[in-house]
Amino acid sequence: MAKLILSAFADEYSRDVDGQIDVLTSLGYSYLEPRFIGEKNIADLTESEATELRAKLDNAGIGVYSIGSPIGKINLSDDFDAHLALAENCFRVANILGATRVRMFSFYLPEGKTREECFDAVLERINALLDLADKYGLILCHENEARIFGESPEDCKKLLDATGKRLRAVFDMGNFVLDKYNPENAYALLSDHVDYFHIKDALYERAIVPAGLGEAKIAEILAAHLKRGKDTVITLEPHLESFDGLNKLAGTSFKNPYVFESPKHAFLAGADYLAKLVSGIEKD
Repeated sequence: MAKLILSAFADEYSRDVDGQIDVLTSLGYSYLEPRFIGEKNIADLTESEATELRAKLDNAGIGVYSIGSPIGKINLSDDFDAHLALAENCFRVANILGATRVRMFSFYLPEGKTREECFDAVLERINALLDLADKYGLILCHENEARIFGESPEDCKKLLDATGKRLRAVFDMGNFVLDKYNPENAYALLSDHVDYFHIKDALYERAIVPAGLGEAKIAEILAAHLKRGKDTVITLEPHLESFDGLNKLAGTSFKNPYVFESPKHAFLAGADYLAKLVSGIEKD
């Protein structure tokens, strides 16, 4: 029977790598999706820093399935040659860490331009990134997010189809809810493209809540995906609010009932709710 494999953006618990390793070990997680190590983005690590990180993770028995990179999270009009250089460094880091996937985005669009007008330029840049990733034996996974080309399910599918399935999807049902799209309809449209999942839950009022307490239909979508018969990585990205670091994605017109004492408390609560959700799926 297919199973869910737990990973996490543990930088939400601690930017310090030892803190990230400690919390993953205590939770029994097998994987880290690295995003910030200390105050450095994963894409900016040197080869020696990446090698040191790999040694620490190996020593703790923690693997890296995917890199939580910022690739593609720039404006379409920004310097793409410089961005390609950043991507190449990120791909070298991914190789050192033993990752096979790299999370990416599909560019913010210039003001006054329609999505249709921007599509060719977006696709050209993504194909260039895919060609570069091929040289490093990596699979790029596109995350749906607000204001990039791939915000809506339909635009995600248009982009994924246009790459001949070279580009895969990391499906974030919480982001779809925050952007007012039905997550189950989105999954039905994109299911053939989905490689793995980011797990956050949300309400349409633009509040982020623990997994299973929102409208992202996480349990239903994961259960449907497991019926495909393949083990699937899910990366916890709770993004929950805390009193000493309110989440910038949260809405201001809705009072969120789930606000925690600190980022560490928020992360641990997110992990606890996800464990209950996964347990329910496995029982079914």
